[in-house]
Amino acid sequence: MNTIDELKMKIFASGTKVNLLIAINVAVFLVFGLLNVGEYLITRQNHVDLFIREYLAVPTYLPKLLTRFWTPFTYMFLHAGFFHILFNMLWLYWMGRIFEDFLNSKKLVFVYIAGGLAGAFFYIASFNLFPAFADVRLTSAAVGASASVTAILVACATLVPNYSIHLLFLGAIRLKWIALIYVVIDLLSITGSNAGGYLSHLGGAIFGFVFIKALQNGNDWSKPFTQRPTRKSKLKVVSKSHVQNFKVKNTETPNQATIDAILDKISTSGYDNLTAKEKETLFKASTQHEEKEK
Repeated sequence: MNTIDELKMKIFASGTKVNLLIAINVAVFLVFGLLNVGEYLITRQNHVDLFIREYLAVPTYLPKLLTRFWTPFTYMFLHAGFFHILFNMLWLYWMGRIFEDFLNSKKLVFVYIAGGLAGAFFYIASFNLFPAFADVRLTSAAVGASASVTAILVACATLVPNYSIHLLFLGAIRLKWIALIYVVIDLLSITGSNAGGYLSHLGGAIFGFVFIKALQNGNDWSKPFTQRPTRKSKLKVVSKSHVQNFKVKNTETPNQATIDAILDKISTSGYDNLTAKEKETLFKASTQHEEKEK
């Protein structure tokens, strides 16, 4: 298998949408980056950057937004520099894999897009409501997947708050503390030079939290966008809250009581405290569900 085929398999046939979302972001970044380099070498101009800012970045000036109505969607796949996309894609990879472990890939795509839209709305609303931004309202515009990534991070922290991940120099930290610190930093940074970016993060965070709370109360906002017209019988899996639905594939599918017990254990002591067999059982149920979802 050559490199191109291997890359295609990882993006389109790996069973996860995390790779696809990362691939889209990286592809967009490379295309515009190479165009920008080519234009600079030939003309020493920067029309590519001007085009992105004018037609693809989301503006806060409402009359301009009306003629650029697609920008609340396009901005979430654009980035302002290498480190901007690097850190966003790292967090998307880490949090996206956790999200898919407990929910599914279709919900991940929904939260990414809806969280990005929520971030754009919060950013636009804040710049048009608060006097502090009156001087920059006419010219401000934003790009980046940060709002989408923050929505996924907070969604994971709301769903499995005691799930721990290992961070360099810090060791194991529970998701609820990572999300809380992240949001507090965003809130305190609003007075800085990148107020619009931090406001969009907060909009994404709010969406991620509310989405999971609604899901736990039996309201799946992603359902109209992810459910197929015809559905076979399925085994409903809940953790106090209708967290997920796994279709029955065969008699080897873990039963309801077993999965309930595992999810309850995660909610009280975290994923890392599961036994190898419990992790295998949860993974098997998730894998069988994903195979049906394809």
